[in-house]
Amino acid sequence: MPSRTSVSAAPAATRTARSARNPRLIVTIADASEPGTAPKSSTALLGGKAARLAEMTAAGLPVPPGFCITTELFDQYLADSGLAGKIQAMDPSEARDAVMCTDLPQALADAITTAYRELGSPRVAVRSSARKEDSATHSFAGQHDTVLDVAGDQALLDAVKTCWASLWSPRAAAYRLADRGAAGSIAVLVQQMVPAEVSGVLFTADPVSPQPHRMIVEACHGLGEGLVSGRVSSDFFALDDRSMEPIEERIRYKVTKCAPIEPGRIGMTKVEGAARSAPCLTRAQLRDLCSLAVRVRSHYGSEQDIEWALHDEKLYLLQARPITTRPVAAVSRSPFLTRQPDAIQRGTLWSRMDIGEIFVGQMTPLGVSFARYHQKYVHGHCAAAVGVRDTGDYVGYMGYLNGHVYLNVSYTSYLLGQCLPTRDQRHFTARFVSEEVDLSRYRNPYGTFPGGMEDLKSTTHWIKYTATELVRMKQRCKQLVASRLFEFDRARGIDLSRFTRRELHAELERYLEHYHDMHVGYMPYYINAFGAYGLMTELCAKWLGSAGENLQNRIKTDMSNLRTVASAREIWSVAQAARQRPGVMKIIRESPLEHIEAALRDDRDGAVFWDRHMEPFLRANGTRSQQEMELTHPRWIDDPSYLFQMIRRYAEDGLSIDDILKRNRADGEEDATAVLRTLPRAKRATLEKIIALYANCSELRETARMSMVTSLWLIRNVIYEVARRLIDEGVLYNADEVAFLEFDDIRGFLAGGAPAREVFDRATLDETRRMYEHYKRQPEPPLSFIGEYDPAEQARPAADGPQLIGLGASPGRVTGRARIIEDLVWQADEFQPGEILVTRYTDASWTPLFAIAGAVVTDIGSMLSHSSIVSREFNVPSVVNTKNATQRINTGDTITVDGDSGLVEIIEA
Repeated sequence: MPSRTSVSAAPAATRTARSARNPRLIVTIADASEPGTAPKSSTALLGGKAARLAEMTAAGLPVPPGFCITTELFDQYLADSGLAGKIQAMDPSEARDAVMCTDLPQALADAITTAYRELGSPRVAVRSSARKEDSATHSFAGQHDTVLDVAGDQALLDAVKTCWASLWSPRAAAYRLADRGAAGSIAVLVQQMVPAEVSGVLFTADPVSPQPHRMIVEACHGLGEGLVSGRVSSDFFALDDRSMEPIEERIRYKVTKCAPIEPGRIGMTKVEGAARSAPCLTRAQLRDLCSLAVRVRSHYGSEQDIEWALHDEKLYLLQARPITTRPVAAVSRSPFLTRQPDAIQRGTLWSRMDIGEIFVGQMTPLGVSFARYHQKYVHGHCAAAVGVRDTGDYVGYMGYLNGHVYLNVSYTSYLLGQCLPTRDQRHFTARFVSEEVDLSRYRNPYGTFPGGMEDLKSTTHWIKYTATELVRMKQRCKQLVASRLFEFDRARGIDLSRFTRRELHAELERYLEHYHDMHVGYMPYYINAFGAYGLMTELCAKWLGSAGENLQNRIKTDMSNLRTVASAREIWSVAQAARQRPGVMKIIRESPLEHIEAALRDDRDGAVFWDRHMEPFLRANGTRSQQEMELTHPRWIDDPSYLFQMIRRYAEDGLSIDDILKRNRADGEEDATAVLRTLPRAKRATLEKIIALYANCSELRETARMSMVTSLWLIRNVIYEVARRLIDEGVLYNADEVAFLEFDDIRGFLAGGAPAREVFDRATLDETRRMYEHYKRQPEPPLSFIGEYDPAEQARPAADGPQLIGLGASPGRVTGRARIIEDLVWQADEFQPGEILVTRYTDASWTPLFAIAGAVVTDIGSMLSHSSIVSREFNVPSVVNTKNATQRINTGDTITVDGDSGLVEIIEA
């Protein structure tokens, strides 16, 4: 059976057979690297990748053994099969099909399989090696195909044809078109598969920074394909190429890896728990890797981009190509889109604390560009919807820094000064400031909204607007829900792939109008809940003194009908329905996540389950996702993997969701009620009305929020249909590159008639990708700051010690076992009832875990963030905004969470 566990040279006994092989058709890497074999090792014969690996082998560098199927064999295949005179006249798709459907002549197939047996018939990686590939002027990185973990003669021959056919892939054709080049010929490299425990890339010079002597290493568990495709988290190291010592490092929590999951199939699997938070490489391994890189650079006399793998404590070099990119331009320190007067530029207060509850975390370039669309065309109307008469200039609403979206708190509080509840700017400002900011000397550079007649007009406008809103807010919410369901059902019934470009443009504009209406409709509920909560907090402190401290978080309003809380109950119901069908539950438990939906639909009982239970759930909740404003994230209806994880989890636990809600409403409610009874009747009645308003607005907010997120799903559908067409044309190499498109370019492309390659320039896409990668490598900017962000001044080491201080968002004190959740989909089934959930931030998609959590701790958050509201409803103690809990707490640590004081203490690590 082919081996998967060793990498060794070809057996010596096979060397005598090589004399019978045509040296122009099959060349081993070892033969090509021997003295006197320069003609055989030429790029024209071996292609760029194989030729460079032969050169590295000759230089004594550790390269896995293998052989090259030369360009002459490929040319002979075309001639013998009758394709040589025809294929250049075919369009790319016809050429690909012709290669895949035409059998190899027996003599050529025998030559390939003989070389494979001489290698020892191991599992192999089959890679393209085009003539211009990995050259100093053209990398062709990712343009041609690679097939991994191949075993057996027929599988090898099929993989070779796949690589040949990729010469006419849309992405390769587009790459050549930009260079005005013909398809030419292609070689194929067959190398013994390295079953890597750790893989990665190394740049001998920092590709995005002009700083000298910086080697950059990114390392991940498993095969490097996971890193290249962006599907796994990786560790980052910057090393001094003189001392070989790290000068900067960021160790990430790594949940998944790319690895062989069955013969011939590469996929995603989990990293073992102990390895998730540990560095992928030791200091000694980093030094060894750096030393190898210096040798490669010296050999070629230029800076190199190197792919490497580690197996059984030995490093292997899989590829090396010249670095063809230049360092990125200096990054702006200000979130402003354009330069502002100095007082505003240096005095503005910025915050990214739960902005709209969906602008959370770092966003892709597509996500940021859509946020800019929102800023220009929607945000001002949201302000008008809460009674702001003068909505100001859209440029001042928001800003952007290193892929993060910031709210201009100074300008927003200035505009909200027109509304009575936020006339005092401190109420709004305090809501969005984290501990990094000292407000003692802060003065709003925009000043206060003008008084006199302007103030009277604004106040009168706000009173009329708010009075009308309070009367019609429930009816308006019903209209939002009806509109959402209509658009959802309509979208499920149409096939965007059949739309013309003009029709697709009309559809996108329809969805953008719907998005505008849903977002504007949602905003009054959000702001009114914010105002009611602030007033409730202020009155509790004023009227109850120390007895009212944190009382607003103990007052239990029955919000079990919150749309988000209801979604947890509905998942629970779906899980119980699956549990009653053994065949359905077997499919859900035993099938890979990505295959469950298809398996259920193909099964008779599974299809009934899907129609009766999954479809209604998806209609009500399926457009949710993490970080919902990020358009690259699939929604539950697009990828139900997380739902299946929660069905597995809920089906195994004995406690029902109704038991949890009943238990939580009983706990702690009496204390808050007793405190309220100490108030005089008039004050108690006032506070109860405010509590009722808060509960009402919160419930309507959650209901309306589903309309808003559904509108985002509709827009996403059009974007990914455009992306599918761009991939077919070769403009995009794969669906992951959607992240590097500009939203305005997508709108312009659909509205106009210009060719896709003119609108979506390859050089611009590549530059956008590099800038995004640069942002990802930067330290995370603060949640809030004043003026311009200077990493050197504002970066501070994480506090040490057993205690973390955050914001107590939901009362109660719990001691339990911590579990770090970095990837919600992959880790949902690991979470055990009663464990303490520790993560960077949460949103609506995390609600099902809250139902079984003992407590919640987040790096980012606020009192009115979605997670805080749901924590209070589930009566789960919660501490948010700890800044670095995910860095200081490990899975398995025993910790105490005090949701009243905001203190988290590590008891036992």
